[in-house]
Amino acid sequence: MSDTRSPVRPAEAAPPGAAARPRPLAARNVSVAAAGLILLALPFYLDPFWLQAGLFAIAAAIGAIGLNLLTGATGQLSMGHAFFLAVGAYGYCALAGDGGTAGGHTLVGLGLPSWLAAVLAVVLAGAAGGLFSPIAGRLRGAYLGIATLALIFIGQHVLFNATSLTGGFNGRAVEPLSLLGFTFDDTETVIAAVPFHSAEKLWYVALAALLGGALFARGVLRGRPGRAMNALRDHSTAAAVMGVAVARYRAAVFVLSSMYAGLAGVLLALVFQRTVPDHFGMVLSLEYLAMIVIGGLGTVAGAVVGAVFVSLLPQLLTRYGDALPLVSSPGSGGVSPGEASRYLYGAAVVVVVLFLPGGLTGLARIVRTRTTPSKERT
Repeated sequence: MSDTRSPVRPAEAAPPGAAARPRPLAARNVSVAAAGLILLALPFYLDPFWLQAGLFAIAAAIGAIGLNLLTGATGQLSMGHAFFLAVGAYGYCALAGDGGTAGGHTLVGLGLPSWLAAVLAVVLAGAAGGLFSPIAGRLRGAYLGIATLALIFIGQHVLFNATSLTGGFNGRAVEPLSLLGFTFDDTETVIAAVPFHSAEKLWYVALAALLGGALFARGVLRGRPGRAMNALRDHSTAAAVMGVAVARYRAAVFVLSSMYAGLAGVLLALVFQRTVPDHFGMVLSLEYLAMIVIGGLGTVAGAVVGAVFVSLLPQLLTRYGDALPLVSSPGSGGVSPGEASRYLYGAAVVVVVLFLPGGLTGLARIVRTRTTPSKERT
């Protein structure tokens, strides 16, 4: 007897919306791949101004990821992030430099291989965070923020007075990075008929550092440590009842955040090619807090988006300030690009706190949800 049952078509066998599920994932993968290719190709097309601005944004993103782990994911407010950036920057200078003199001061320099000096500078920033971690493990919220203010005051005093380490008010030069026999300095290297100088060479090092830092932080947030950190942020007493070692987790995240800041400080020193004590002050710490609030607390993407927004805004206003109303060149009596950028991202912080708790990444998720057809969201 022949089988009269009609074959079941795939569309009838699959639940509604199942065939549409892979599409958003595939589209996201294509978008990520396209963005990666664009980032890799930028040194061949952008002028040095925009490359340097992009390097500042990448360094800021690395530091913001570390602060977002501490403040956004764990709920620990830190006002001393700039201190650990200074530890990384000046640690690299002292470990990689050969000494010499600057401004009449004899400088400390161990002359280590620059790649090793960069690694040790990050470890040194983590060690500095470890020295402060007993305090970080016992304080929370605004109390920790007030305590970390001491790091800024101590750091500024040391940076301006330890002239053998910092070179004083005028700072000290930075040894270029060397890796596998390749030096990332201003010596011209022609690749595909495009001259590569320090900015073009450092671009790929910075991208690799950002990618590694972002993937590591994402793994932390998605794993068991991330769940423990979120529990600490939401209710530390309940987290302790569930078996989370509150003091140990707070201290460990503070050390990890310090190491991210140290890596950002090393990259900033390499991009600037000179470290100046005045840069690592209270304003820099406040800017990092603005980055994670504007981008979105508790997410890696939020730290990156907020860092790009806050770090590129002054560069854009400086470049195009002549064509913008109310913005004038520094010293002319009007609003300088730096002041205008602080007004703008200060206003952005207020808007985010009042209307967008998820920051710019939260806004992007809302827009994506509303524009995605209902069948694809099923």
